[in-house]
Amino acid sequence: MITSQHNDKLKEVRRLQRRREHRFVAEGEDLLRAAADAGWPAVYELRSGIDVEPQLLDAVSSLGSGTRALGVYEQRWSTATGPLCVALWGVHDPGNVGTVLRSAVAFGASSVAIGPDTADPFGPKAVRASMGAIFAMPVARVASVAQLPAPTVGLVVGGAGTLRGPGQGTLIIGAERTGLPEEVVDACDATARIDIAGDSLNAAMAATIGLYEWTRVPDR
Repeated sequence: MITSQHNDKLKEVRRLQRRREHRFVAEGEDLLRAAADAGWPAVYELRSGIDVEPQLLDAVSSLGSGTRALGVYEQRWSTATGPLCVALWGVHDPGNVGTVLRSAVAFGASSVAIGPDTADPFGPKAVRASMGAIFAMPVARVASVAQLPAPTVGLVVGGAGTLRGPGQGTLIIGAERTGLPEEVVDACDATARIDIAGDSLNAAMAATIGLYEWTRVPDR
């Protein structure tokens, strides 16, 4: 059992909680179970009272209440694939990124693409918000719309056209306040909008509604 705060594994966990590397931390028994169910082995796991003294594990946790278990995993990056991909462009909030991963799993997406200036999907907050979806959904890095499965549809405020299923291609979501950059919109095959009374939606909420509408088969 680990009894010193200077243990190399604890040092690595503290470092991974602060900065991006090739590994990441998942905290909580539910996330560790999700990883195991997805066949994603941990580099190592630390369980309170078994592998490490409880107070030492709590000290490296990013959760205010501490944790009973955490795992360190190697990141996995895939390619943006269809038939249905969700792309995030300039979404800065890691909580939104994690929530989009969860929604992508719920609506049967094939992959989630992380575009420029978007929060790290393997960061602690994004991993927690994903509720285990980070282990089930392939994630890709992309630098341009051309790298995404066609047709590409940009979700914009005041755009033309509504979202109706069955959906294929890529649904592109921009930042909550600024939306998609003009050059990204111009590169899309089409744009679509969600009718709302206000002028903006939380990015994760917009993605969830967009996925619902795009995958919904109209009544016949």
